[in-house]
Amino acid sequence: MWWLRLCCVAGASQPHIHETTDHHPQGGPAYRGTGRVPLLAAVGGSLDLVSSGTDYRRELGEFLTTRRAKITPRQAGLPAYGGRRRVPGLRREEVALLAGISIEYYTRIERGSVRGVSDDVLHALARTLQLDDVERAHLVDLVHAASAGRHNRHRPARDEVRPSVLRLLDSMTGVAAFVRNARLDILSANQLGRALYSPAFLDPARPVNLARFVFLDSRSEEFYRDWDRIAHDAVGSLRAEAARHPDDEALTRLIGELATRSDQFRVRWGGHDVRYYRTGTQPFHHPIAGDLTLDYDALEIPADPRQTIVAYSAPAGSAARKALDQLASWATAPDHAAPITSGQPD
Repeated sequence: MWWLRLCCVAGASQPHIHETTDHHPQGGPAYRGTGRVPLLAAVGGSLDLVSSGTDYRRELGEFLTTRRAKITPRQAGLPAYGGRRRVPGLRREEVALLAGISIEYYTRIERGSVRGVSDDVLHALARTLQLDDVERAHLVDLVHAASAGRHNRHRPARDEVRPSVLRLLDSMTGVAAFVRNARLDILSANQLGRALYSPAFLDPARPVNLARFVFLDSRSEEFYRDWDRIAHDAVGSLRAEAARHPDDEALTRLIGELATRSDQFRVRWGGHDVRYYRTGTQPFHHPIAGDLTLDYDALEIPADPRQTIVAYSAPAGSAARKALDQLASWATAPDHAAPITSGQPD
């Protein structure tokens, strides 16, 4: 499929990154690959290496198929008649029955024939498949993309962080914060944000991309104490973004690169799960500050679509707050890079 066209991976341009501190980028080699055992799983049509374009009709069908496979008849309120079922989850006819449409109509929808599909039908399908808010939005995005057919591809504008936002980041002295775009590129970071994510900044490539760090840098497995959840969220975020903005060539190249280089990404991509990264807690293991669990909030910037401030904080007096203070002191030391760059994995 289009995500894996090798011609899209070659020659990818890098947007400009704005630094909000005076620190020089930390160098050092980039260690690719997570070191995990490849998952021996076959991933279907969404990873076709030879397709010449995006088939959003197929994307829609695969999304609906994976969603109904997650719902058992009992969860859907249907009687269990016993015996073995040939498919996991709900059958097409069961989805149609619960949504109040004909099996022929649902089959056409699952095959991507969605022109003229009403909002009422989409709401009924979302209710039947027990979609959450993120999945509902993704369903609508896929229907729009499938209805529009082939998209005209264009190069998006360069990502730039406005000066007022840079000042805002610098004013957040007790919080680790950065601005990222929808492709998970870090466009700007305050001093504490750069210190917290210093293992990601060891890769000299700019802008630092968090998806590349998660799937192509083995250091991420130690840095993220809940690596599996972070990996799942990263894939889900990129998949949701790909449906919202199918004409983003840089996103296309990124997904293609990750899918060709990471088995972990490729298998998760085939799951068709979608995620939004909004608020919660995140456990880290930092090479300087040790273990710390921080609260995070993702704050969208309305004036700059597809840009988000991600801020990490900790309650006053907590162990995590003390670890952040230690990290802030380390970040201001002139030789603070030395402990991070020593002892790199082979």
